[in-house]
Amino acid sequence: MRYRQLGQSGLFVSELCLGTMTFGGSQDMWGQIGQLQQDAADGLVKTALDAGINFIDTANVYAGGRSEEIVGQSLKNLGIMRDQVVIATKVHGQMGEGPNARGASRGHILDQAKASLRRLQLDHIDLYQIHGFDPATPIEETLEALDMLVRQGHVRYVGLSNWAAWQIVKAVGISHARQLAPIISLQAYYTLAGRDLEREVIPALQSENIGLMVWSPLAGGFLTGKYDRDGKTDEGRRVNFDFPPIDKARAHDAVDGMRTIAKEKGCTIAQIAIAWLLHQRVVSSVIVGAKRVDQLEDNIGAAEISLSSDDLAALDALTQMPAEYPGWMIAMQTEYRTNLLKDQRP
Repeated sequence: MRYRQLGQSGLFVSELCLGTMTFGGSQDMWGQIGQLQQDAADGLVKTALDAGINFIDTANVYAGGRSEEIVGQSLKNLGIMRDQVVIATKVHGQMGEGPNARGASRGHILDQAKASLRRLQLDHIDLYQIHGFDPATPIEETLEALDMLVRQGHVRYVGLSNWAAWQIVKAVGISHARQLAPIISLQAYYTLAGRDLEREVIPALQSENIGLMVWSPLAGGFLTGKYDRDGKTDEGRRVNFDFPPIDKARAHDAVDGMRTIAKEKGCTIAQIAIAWLLHQRVVSSVIVGAKRVDQLEDNIGAAEISLSSDDLAALDALTQMPAEYPGWMIAMQTEYRTNLLKDQRP
């Protein structure tokens, strides 16, 4: 397992991160994703840690807080030293009744940070992330609340999730101007089946040296190769929970290309999908979740897959997004100067 610096911080995290959205669900939306209880979750956490993963991601909204409770108890049950693991959680979703029980207001952030610490049985959160953009709360208020948590020692680093490029860059500017805790990471959806992030968000992350954590690297299971073009597949998560939305025709083309490469390398299609992400320089860590130990072990195996330049070029050609303005205009106008920069590199 390799470790990567998360953004411009001094924090190093494993290139694979254990996602815990499958922990604790019942007969609700979260139950469609996973219903793992303590014993099964302990097995996944142990498998991840034994493989060298030091990074675990959860959220207060997962199974109404139950996922955080299970993660915290797993660390206790397995006797994990606190400094051997990086724990990330998130705040934004509905956690109670009334209009103030969700969002990114100062009150909700401070209340939920305390609740997450209690559920996790920890004295600090390593990475606290705003789970979505809140149009009703000034960005300044959100960032000041996060900074307060850092200064109090309850949170070590702060990040964002599912924000647009302009929102991220505005937040960075406010943080710099007010000398608030810097934003070190963005958690976002990015796969061969959905490369929208490359239009605006990835250039913003690269400009501001913000790390990228990828959620749903298999596009909700679609990139495992188990789904047929005729739509007759009757198993898998997408049968009952078709998320995230994708262009399925293009995604099937990607799967066909990955199937060829996987056959050549003697690995699974899912491993190729994750390996492709690990070959993208902007990616700090890929979040992998599972319902069974064998699924997690397969995902972990992706860290050992090396893709050649020909492999990457083939997958790029199959999944390239249509050009959009102003992207095609910027590319045309900057080609000469960009090539000058390339020429001077050793």
